[in-house]
Amino acid sequence: MDALKPRDPAHIGTYALLARLGAGGMGMVYLGRSPGGRLVALKVIKDEITDHPEALARFRREAETVRAVRSAYTANLIDASLAAPPYWLATEYVSGPTLSRAVADRGPFPADTCRKLFAALAEGLASVHAYGVTHRDLKPQNVILAPQGPQLIDFGIARAAADTALTQPGLAPGTPGYTAPEVLLRNEVGDPADVFALGATIAFAATGRAPFGGGPLDAVSYRAVHEAVDVAGVEPSLAALILACAAKDPAERPTPAEVIVRCAVTSALVEDPYYQALTTGLTEPPPHDLPTATAAGLIPANHAPPPPPSYTPTLAPRSRRTPWLVTVAVAAVLGVTVAVLLRGLPEGGDGGGAGASGPSVQPGKPSGRTSSTAPAGSGGAAQPPPYIENNRVSRDYWTLSKDPVTASHGIGECHTIGGEGNTPAEFQTAVEDSGGQGLPHVTKKAKIAMRMKYAELKNTRPEPYYISVGVKPPHEIDPDTGKPFVDLKMENKSIGYTSKPVDIYKNWKSGEFIELTYPDDFTSHFEGKSDNAIPVANDPGDWTVVFYHVKGGPTDYASIACSGFRVK
Repeated sequence: MDALKPRDPAHIGTYALLARLGAGGMGMVYLGRSPGGRLVALKVIKDEITDHPEALARFRREAETVRAVRSAYTANLIDASLAAPPYWLATEYVSGPTLSRAVADRGPFPADTCRKLFAALAEGLASVHAYGVTHRDLKPQNVILAPQGPQLIDFGIARAAADTALTQPGLAPGTPGYTAPEVLLRNEVGDPADVFALGATIAFAATGRAPFGGGPLDAVSYRAVHEAVDVAGVEPSLAALILACAAKDPAERPTPAEVIVRCAVTSALVEDPYYQALTTGLTEPPPHDLPTATAAGLIPANHAPPPPPSYTPTLAPRSRRTPWLVTVAVAAVLGVTVAVLLRGLPEGGDGGGAGASGPSVQPGKPSGRTSSTAPAGSGGAAQPPPYIENNRVSRDYWTLSKDPVTASHGIGECHTIGGEGNTPAEFQTAVEDSGGQGLPHVTKKAKIAMRMKYAELKNTRPEPYYISVGVKPPHEIDPDTGKPFVDLKMENKSIGYTSKPVDIYKNWKSGEFIELTYPDDFTSHFEGKSDNAIPVANDPGDWTVVFYHVKGGPTDYASIACSGFRVK
């Protein structure tokens, strides 16, 4: 727990901020206090990535997932603001060190404590999986050792069974050293991948060492695919269970219920003296109010007072419809069968989970989660033009990441200049190689998908909101050859080849993606002339994909989002 910085806000929504809890790739996590005195963990997305549809899709899905999963092993979602910046979500505050910190401070756990932790986390995974959700990033940093038992946190890349993945071409979710081989090789994400991560996590707890060694991330991932998990010095029966969970073939791994049975523990983790010492000795008591936080030096003197204690929940109400119930029985820690009750998620309305940053895109059916609203209509044209005119300079461009690890996954960054500056809430996009091999680059054709996940559900269809997608190669193209000019390769500042405008609300009830294929569905239109899109092989490099809101005729459009892909 760290002091707030002068640049930190004094409050988020109606929550007074008391301290910093940590930081991650998406943003900052604060300790907050509600007007009624409840402590929460407030996760706020970074300002610099709020304009990235990929990041927003991931953040919103985290809120959706945490809200859907109600488990003794996860912190419940209390509140969220997902419609406009600053974007944030508030969960129950869970006191306790992470497993990573506990091992760093106290060293490897005793074998008996590891066995109890193994069983408890397996029971937690069984509970989460019963909701049709895989965590996808289980690791020591995402396990909090709370007095009431271990808690799973950070569902930023969690995935429901009906969801498609958030896209960046070839991106494998998870953390090297804890990501299963089938995810790294084929992006096959499922419950067995969480079991692999569980085995690797317990290996870390038992040895105090990274389960597949250190060094460059690609080297760690290589060892996770080809070498056995490190269990040197671990008690034999515990080592055998870790090795079973970390088997290369997902079919050979035990289920969480089988893990619990094989642990054969006779007392609960929370009763373990070693665990109890961790939960009390490594965690400083949190401040419960502003005077306490100020006295502890956690709040800068010049911070403004919090807003008046008025409270308006920002989460949409849950649907009362619960179409089905499923009871999943798992072997519990004490050898007694525990029933995990899964309540059906609300029907209809919104689409399945997907988004704008992940490895693959397939049209998704509704996952049945409660929808949140998105602006309907937004002034779209009554009838779209047959195409948009390539009549302007476009300085939007996408580049592959300069970091070799992220670049190996096809991850890049859009540089946008101008545009409408008003990307509709929950507008989600995806780009990948059409071959479906999870490649980090495009070989022959690119598959581009988009949808409005949380279209506002009314009795009538929302007003049309037309989108045309522009795909442009990195260089200006000679119309005679279909390739860059030979004498001088110039940066492409056109809008490139564009698709026929389509209403993004076309699938507003089903939540399915609208898919386009480059070059098949793209043409360039300039001064009454049309040119077919060139093959991607004609201009290797970084290609840019821009999504345009078509508001009127062929020249009345504005960019609202950007993505891209690499062509070798």
